Amino acid sequence: MKINHWLLTPCLLGSALCIPLANASKLVPPAGYYAPVLLTEKKPQACAATPQPYTDKLVFRSKYEGSGKARATLNLDSEKAFREKTAAITEMERGVSKQIMQYMRDGQPAQLECALQWLNEWAAADALLSSEYNHTGKSVRKWALGSLASSYLHLKFSASQPLAAYPQQAQQIEAWFSQLAEHTVQDWSDLPLKKINNHSYWSAWSVMATAIATDRRDLFDWSVAQFRVGANQVDAEGYLPNELKRRQRALAYHNYSLPPLMMVAAFAQANGVDLRAENQGALQRLAKRVLNGVDDPDDFAAKTDEKQDMDDLEKPNKYAWLAPYCVLYTCSAEAQALQQEMGPFRTFRLGGDVSQLFSPQKAGDS
Repeated sequence: MKINHWLLTPCLLGSALCIPLANASKLVPPAGYYAPVLLTEKKPQACAATPQPYTDKLVFRSKYEGSGKARATLNLDSEKAFREKTAAITEMERGVSKQIMQYMRDGQPAQLECALQWLNEWAAADALLSSEYNHTGKSVRKWALGSLASSYLHLKFSASQPLAAYPQQAQQIEAWFSQLAEHTVQDWSDLPLKKINNHSYWSAWSVMATAIATDRRDLFDWSVAQFRVGANQVDAEGYLPNELKRRQRALAYHNYSLPPLMMVAAFAQANGVDLRAENQGALQRLAKRVLNGVDDPDDFAAKTDEKQDMDDLEKPNKYAWLAPYCVLYTCSAEAQALQQEMGPFRTFRLGGDVSQLFSPQKAGDS
């Protein structure tokens, strides 16, 4: 297979996050997305039926229903109801991510066609575009967009140009992503500061992934603006006040805030916008606070008057933010050890194989 090597040459910022010179006028992802499709002799699995496109109202029960302002106590009944009603959406997110990862690894056209089939059927049905929603519903919409758009980026920017033979499908998918992003912008804009938390950061990530997939500078600028709001919430000690409100889950939600913020920063860096200095290095300050908390949660316990729930923090993919972090910054030995222990990171919410995207690469200046 012929590879356009100019796509992989050193670029303007001098690091693995920077802009390939030939594409400097367009929005681009970090360099890892230019990886060519590998070819193997593996036989592809049969393409499963597309999950039923979700076109109903985006009204779902919250898994924290009835837990008060802290939103920190799990309601098992409402969680079950939520999982059941969103099953097709989750299947779509996980399935597309898996298909695209397999295609990039194995190079079987059937895997690519299956992913495009699923995406096109949901796009044609105007899935997830309902104007009737509650807070959980608009949250689900932005999570799904982030998952699907960031997986799609592998196809959009691969040096192998797998979408070249599918222009109509790509156009329909990208038009749908744009609509979802416009809804997401409307859903999460102009919130009072007391309401801005991890949901806004994940919205910024979903819109950023879409901005790159569709080359829309307006979406890129909105995402960067949301990042700046988030960064300016980080206090001098590295805490997010609105996540401290989650009491026993405060540390978990500080950690949960890092993946979207880190990905937005990495994508902004690839396009010449360096966000690392925002609010006197807020992103790294937040990361260091979380790393210290994972090692010893007593400071978070003192801040919240609650012993911290560490269950989520035992799951390896909760630390997927370390992959872009160790490119944006010179990683501490502690961060490197945690990445080695928990990685490699694969999570559909960040587009699949995050470790592959950011490794092996050199870190930028901190």
